[in-house]
Amino acid sequence: MQIITTHKNTDFDGFASVIAATVLYPGAIPVIPRNINPNVRSFLAIHKDLFQVRTVDEIDLDKVRSLVVVDVNQWHRLDDFRKLRGRPSLEVILWDHHPEKGDINANWVRHEAMGANITLMVRQMRLEKKALTPIQATLFLTGLHEDTGSFMFPCTRPEDAEAAAYLMAAGADVSVVGSLLRPAYGEKQKNVLFEMLQTGVRETINGYKVSFHQVDIEGHVGSLSVVAQMCREILNVDAVFGIFTGKKKGKAIVIGRSSPEGPNIGTLLRSLGGGGHPGAGSAMVDFVNPDTIQEMIRDLIEGNQQASVQVSDLMSFPVTTIAADAPMTELRKRLMEKGCTGLPVVDGERLVGVISRRDFRKVRKNKDLKSPVKAFMSRNVKTISPGKSPMQAARLMVKHDIGRLPVIEEDRIIGIVTRSDVMLYFYDMLPD
Repeated sequence: MQIITTHKNTDFDGFASVIAATVLYPGAIPVIPRNINPNVRSFLAIHKDLFQVRTVDEIDLDKVRSLVVVDVNQWHRLDDFRKLRGRPSLEVILWDHHPEKGDINANWVRHEAMGANITLMVRQMRLEKKALTPIQATLFLTGLHEDTGSFMFPCTRPEDAEAAAYLMAAGADVSVVGSLLRPAYGEKQKNVLFEMLQTGVRETINGYKVSFHQVDIEGHVGSLSVVAQMCREILNVDAVFGIFTGKKKGKAIVIGRSSPEGPNIGTLLRSLGGGGHPGAGSAMVDFVNPDTIQEMIRDLIEGNQQASVQVSDLMSFPVTTIAADAPMTELRKRLMEKGCTGLPVVDGERLVGVISRRDFRKVRKNKDLKSPVKAFMSRNVKTISPGKSPMQAARLMVKHDIGRLPVIEEDRIIGIVTRSDVMLYFYDMLPD
């Protein structure tokens, strides 16, 4: 028996990938987890007979000889199929688009970073010239739109757009896609959002504006990810973490959402046993004190920041400087030789100011050219440390309307980062 499955709390990309696998592996049985996204559940309430999916309770695991896993690469995120782990005779086929590699060691793997997993499978169906029905194409397009944020998430690739065009040509109905992705938002969700906004704790961690929200929920409340996203947008922070606990469940659900320039949510929550994408993720953890979970996330953000690109990776060095006692004639000569618009001013190795061409315009008389640089320099210097992020550098430049930041370590200037350096990073144009 060959079966196809995906991760718990199945979203449209996961479910679409399961159905796509039935096209690529005729005769395989689609099996979905017990816990699925509310929007997917609503979709299945109408379309279940068309796709004839089963749950793990309807499968005899002893008869499974081949397992096709889609949109996930970690055993613990599967339903009871993790019981098959380590079976010598089991063939495992893996389709996954998440950047990080998991612990599912498959016999055959298609692992590429894409905005949506369904993109990988649509590409293969095109190669094999598989015919799609309009309903299949609509479902696949829904999964693609959901996981790419309608092509606005940073993880989106050109291949995602190509797949969308192919699916629309195959008869996908974009109006149906919009209705399927409309978030399930009702009274329960409104109450949770209100409590999150009332009780949240906001703080800055390594330059990121982060908001933590501990909420005790009674009974089942769906669409918590929608609530978390709304909370982030209302508060206008870099990242939101909802820590949802229920006294009877013995578990805590952690849901994170971040802006494109925020911390990598998927990487952070993978450390808690969950997963996701740079802008969105979730984790189910054994019930512990919510304060402990919050502290764990805080520590992970500290560590995640250090593992990312830093100012030291962008800065230029060694730095051309000028002594505070040097005459303005020397400054004019340096600016002309180097073709730069300004220089840091030092007293020995210590940074004491910065002087630019705009400051040079203050020179009115010839005798001023003999004056020391320190007479015209700006003493209110904005600096940055080498371990800070490009986003923190950009924020300083925007806030103070400056084009360069001296990089300081132990009171010594070790480099300089410019507006151009930061823009090259954000547009992914840095040299290899």
